[in-house]
Amino acid sequence: MKILVLGAGAVGGYFGARLLEAGSDVSFLVRERRAAHLARNGLVVRSPRGDVHLESPPTVQAGAVHGSWDLIILSCKAYDLDTAVEAIAPAVGPHTVILPLLNGMRHLEILDARFGAGRVLGGACLISAVLDEEGRIVHLNDRHRLIFGERGTPRSARVDAIAREFSRAAFESQPSPAIEQEMWEKWVFLASLAGATCLMRGTVADIVAAGGAPWTLALLEQCRAIAAHAGHAPRPQMLEEVRAMLSDPELPMRASMLGDVERGAPTEAEHVLGDLLARQSKGTANGPMLELAVTHLRTHEARRRREAGAGPRT
Repeated sequence: MKILVLGAGAVGGYFGARLLEAGSDVSFLVRERRAAHLARNGLVVRSPRGDVHLESPPTVQAGAVHGSWDLIILSCKAYDLDTAVEAIAPAVGPHTVILPLLNGMRHLEILDARFGAGRVLGGACLISAVLDEEGRIVHLNDRHRLIFGERGTPRSARVDAIAREFSRAAFESQPSPAIEQEMWEKWVFLASLAGATCLMRGTVADIVAAGGAPWTLALLEQCRAIAAHAGHAPRPQMLEEVRAMLSDPELPMRASMLGDVERGAPTEAEHVLGDLLARQSKGTANGPMLELAVTHLRTHEARRRREAGAGPRT
């Protein structure tokens, strides 16, 4: 199976490296700067599940993609999706399957419109990883799970083929017969975590210590109600696990989006939080928390754009 991974950052780089390590035919579609870094330093992963160092991994740059791939793994940030779609377009052939690993659901609509719903699987990953200052992928815990599946149709031969390919690699992978439900559940959790930790500028433990857990749980309930209205109410066990996690006084977890805010970087706020708010109906409204979180992050984006337009301060 010929696999193209868009991006060699924390997510795409991690799963792509594991596949390459297992002997899969993988190339990374990356920007010129990242391609030069990989050629010079290799693709390096530091992980509790085992380190990886792959010298000169195969790369290709936008504009130099020729032929088609069997599988394209899309691991870009949501705000780069339009550029990513155009970059992968030349790699999409008659039998290409696209597996997006973005959060939320709006990207499916964009990919369906561009390539056709029949080419696009549902997918989600559970991993905490970052790029360090030296361009290495640092896996922050021992979770590295990737789930995927057909959307609204039975498990297919192509999903079976991907499952066989992924089973060779040193990460957990699982075809799901209910991938859209899995994606909605992850979305509810991530929106609650990102909304709370960005709005209150701290970890789960910090928020609990300040007496803020009821506000976080109110946000979770609002997100849950929106998912339920869309026909994807989180399953009870998952919901209880998330409630316990977001109330844990010792959990030093925060959303990566908070790091983006603190660095003055762009965020995926519209994709993760804004789109969820847009799907809220009058019947699912339950307090102001989601609106506050979205407004807070939109204010960050407005300030970031204003300061970028003002130029350097003297």
